[in-house]
Amino acid sequence: MIKFNDVKKISDFEWVIPSTFRSGMTTNVCIIASQTLLEKSLNDRALEQAVNATFLPGLVGDVLVMPDIHQGYGFPIGGVAATDMQNGVITPGGIGYDINCGVRLLSSQVEFNEAHPFITELLQALYATIPSGLGRGGLPKIQKTQLEKILYEGAGWAKHNGYAESTDLELTEDQGAMVKADPSRVSARAIERGLEQVGSLGAGNHFIEVSMVDEIFQSAAARSMGLTENCLCLMIHSGSRGLGHQICTDYVQQFQQIQRKYTYTLPDRELACAPLTSKEGQAYLAAMRCAANYAFCNRQVMAHLARQTFERVLSGKCKRPYLQMVYDLAHNIGKIEEHTIGNMKKQVCVHRKGATRAFGPGEPDVPERYQKIGQPVLIPGSMGTYSWVLTGKTEAMLKTFGSSCHGAGRVFSRKGARKLMRSDQLIQELREKGIEVMAGSLSDLVEEAPGVYKDVDEVVESVVQAGIVERVARLRPIAVIKG
Repeated sequence: MIKFNDVKKISDFEWVIPSTFRSGMTTNVCIIASQTLLEKSLNDRALEQAVNATFLPGLVGDVLVMPDIHQGYGFPIGGVAATDMQNGVITPGGIGYDINCGVRLLSSQVEFNEAHPFITELLQALYATIPSGLGRGGLPKIQKTQLEKILYEGAGWAKHNGYAESTDLELTEDQGAMVKADPSRVSARAIERGLEQVGSLGAGNHFIEVSMVDEIFQSAAARSMGLTENCLCLMIHSGSRGLGHQICTDYVQQFQQIQRKYTYTLPDRELACAPLTSKEGQAYLAAMRCAANYAFCNRQVMAHLARQTFERVLSGKCKRPYLQMVYDLAHNIGKIEEHTIGNMKKQVCVHRKGATRAFGPGEPDVPERYQKIGQPVLIPGSMGTYSWVLTGKTEAMLKTFGSSCHGAGRVFSRKGARKLMRSDQLIQELREKGIEVMAGSLSDLVEEAPGVYKDVDEVVESVVQAGIVERVARLRPIAVIKG
């Protein structure tokens, strides 16, 4: 296990485990965190996993750790690593099982005071309209040919079928579709699992949250996002469901069988990888992009259903009950991007697992609406805590491959969380804070209790003080649906 004395302090919010720490490390592990959050990260194997990741072939720059880091499969959740396009590898463990698990935020001009009497009705209507829970399905009658179009077109399929507006795609990362997706690289089992889950939330830490804009820090940026103080927002956190999980499972098993073929010796078999230029690496990239497109489409369909529900419940009761798009981004993804390494521009494959893109102002991939302020960065809290809207800064492009944290980060396992409190106690505590909750399984709700996670405000403070993002707005939860 890594100890606190193994970590060298660079500043109050930046730390390093040097490449000299262990024989075979090819680069440093750079950590963004307050000292308190760093110390909490020593309670599991997350930093050990980050050290293991430095053994991956063809790394470019350092392995990066965000303040919400916690232990994952092979690669820590809250980790970022970039590999060389010619000599580097891709590892499914560095992207995660829920490929393109991500967050979508929509804003409104509905003021909390006028909507307050109808919040319970709105929550119940959202719960009835958008399927949630383990295995529960979404749109009916999706055929295999339609699913293959979703895997190729992403949110574009939703637009062609009446589930999206042009602005929705413009304000989605990759405009809602990663190019070079190839459905032929997706197994029959993954296809089968994906057929009945388009437009569904899923379980675990996935949620739909109605919140209000509690405080604004950058008024111009907030205006460009349609964020007005005391007005309602809606956030959706979900991913590629069973399809993405199956794709990761399939390729992890395949990659573990080919390590000897490429003479790789890694400290953890969960880091199984393949050269980016190999047929295996290219096949995984193509399948991963299919899962990413599925997730973009999935969140888009849910956003469409939420938009309809908002208008149905609040029309005639509140002014302008319309949900407008703010942004949609991924936080389990592998992206081919150009970054400055030393003094040279270089194409690399950036693995972001439990980390989100945070591109600064003027970057070509930032939507035109946000060119002057930088890409929105959405950081959800944990049911009873604030969520945050940030923007990426130019410094992130130099320090973190244009990346930031993605949430609060767990400090208790799901099993450990169940020992903290009973579900009825949690529901009562949330109601005392003015937060209504609906969940498919109340007994499982305690696994997502606020106390299970790190302090999201401290996580946000860490990335702000490290200079990679700026605060725009803070959101207070009002009503939450958990899968």
